[in-house]
Amino acid sequence: MIDTHSHIYSEEFDADRAEVIQRAKDAGITQIILPNIDSESMPRMLALEAEYPDFCHAAIGLHPTSVKSDYESELKIVESELGKRKYVAIGEIGIDLYWDKTFLKEQIKVFQKQLSWALKYDFPVIIHVRNSFKETMEVLEPLKGSELKGVFHSFTGSQNEANEILSYGGFKLGINGIVTFKNSGLSETLKSIDLENIILETDSPYLTPAPYRGKRNESAYVQYVCEKLADIYNLNVSKVDEITTQNALDLFEI
Repeated sequence: MIDTHSHIYSEEFDADRAEVIQRAKDAGITQIILPNIDSESMPRMLALEAEYPDFCHAAIGLHPTSVKSDYESELKIVESELGKRKYVAIGEIGIDLYWDKTFLKEQIKVFQKQLSWALKYDFPVIIHVRNSFKETMEVLEPLKGSELKGVFHSFTGSQNEANEILSYGGFKLGINGIVTFKNSGLSETLKSIDLENIILETDSPYLTPAPYRGKRNESAYVQYVCEKLADIYNLNVSKVDEITTQNALDLFEI
C-alpha cells in the first residue's frame, strides 16, 4: 500500500514520528507521499524525506489556505525549489472556500500558476478542493486535453463530480478515512467508479478512519481504507492493494 497524502512531518508527530513510520511499515505501507503546505512546512517535510529517502517522497506547492497577501513571495520559493531538484508532484494546491473567501482571487491566480508549472515540469498535481468544486473546475477547463495529470485529494463528491473529474483522463480520486464514515455516502458513489481510478491516502493527522475516528490519524491506518474499498468492490484486500498501489506508482512515478 502507498499512502499518497500524509503530513506526518507536522508537529503532531514530533513525539513519536519514528514509531509512526515503523507502524506504517509493519502495516504493509511501502511508500508515503508528503504534500507541502507553504515555506514554513517545507524544512520539516524535506528533513523527513532525507531521513527516509526510499520511503518518504516530497511534493512541493502552496496550499490554498496559505494563500495570503504575501502569496507572490511564497510562489517564488516554490518556483525556486522546482529549479533545484525533482519532486514527485506539485501539491497540495487548489481552492479552499470553507474557512475564508477573502483571498479567492489570489487563490485562483496561485492555482493557475502552479498548474502551469506542473505542465512545464511534467509533474502530477495534488489538488485540494473544499467548498470549491465549481471554481476548481472553471480553472481546469482551459487545460482540458492537455497533459495535465494528478489526484483530487480527499474526494467526497457526487457521481456527477467524479465523472467530470475523470473525463479529463489524467486524474485519480484520492480516497481516505472518510469512506469509512457511516453517513458520508461515499461508498455508494464509489460503487460506480472503476477501482483503476482510485488511490489510497490518509491525510494524516486528519480524517482518521473507523475504528479510530476522533484520534490522530497516521499512515498505518490506510489499511482500513483499503479494507473498506475491498468491501465496496467485493474484492480481497490484496487485490485492492495491488491495483491502488499500481495506480499510485503510475501517477507519481516513484
